[in-house]
Amino acid sequence: MKKGVALFLFFIGSIYWVTAQEGIRVNESAPMFTAIDQRGDTIDLAEELTENKVVLLFYRGQWCPYCNRHMSALQDSVHLINAKGAMVIAVTPENQEAIEETITKTGAKFPIIYDKDHQIMDAWDVTFNLSKSKHVAYQAAGININHASGNNDRALPVPATYIISREGIVTHRHFDKNYKQRMSIREILDNL
Repeated sequence: MKKGVALFLFFIGSIYWVTAQEGIRVNESAPMFTAIDQRGDTIDLAEELTENKVVLLFYRGQWCPYCNRHMSALQDSVHLINAKGAMVIAVTPENQEAIEETITKTGAKFPIIYDKDHQIMDAWDVTFNLSKSKHVAYQAAGININHASGNNDRALPVPATYIISREGIVTHRHFDKNYKQRMSIREILDNL
């Protein structure tokens, strides 16, 4: 019962927890980064853009059913995205162990980056800090944001998705502080 109440509070209240972020906008230059993915490969966004457009998404974690559905849908359609000359890169504040859980739950095979100190999230202006009271509610539901990230600041991303041209310009985005809303596969394909 306690876990059910905590989950109810979590899902009902989450929409209102994010206030100040705006995210990178369409027609702005994409902030570049270099990071290591789940396979230990170096992902250099500038280098990837010399060969492909990029669908860049930020997801909250393996504990989020909306994130898992979106990741699964992307994996199911990654061949269609690739056929349009694009690749998918995901960024999360969760560590390698949690990324492995995401992979198990979603089958994701595209690069997933652990953004330990949320430098990528900060550069893209998607970072927010969960309030202490919401963090307690998450913990009551068995979700420990800080443990999964290795940080102590309760940081999560707005679950945003960006399409980046080979010239490094954001050509389309889905930035909605309501964590339940995600860019559909159809919208991604139509805008590649």
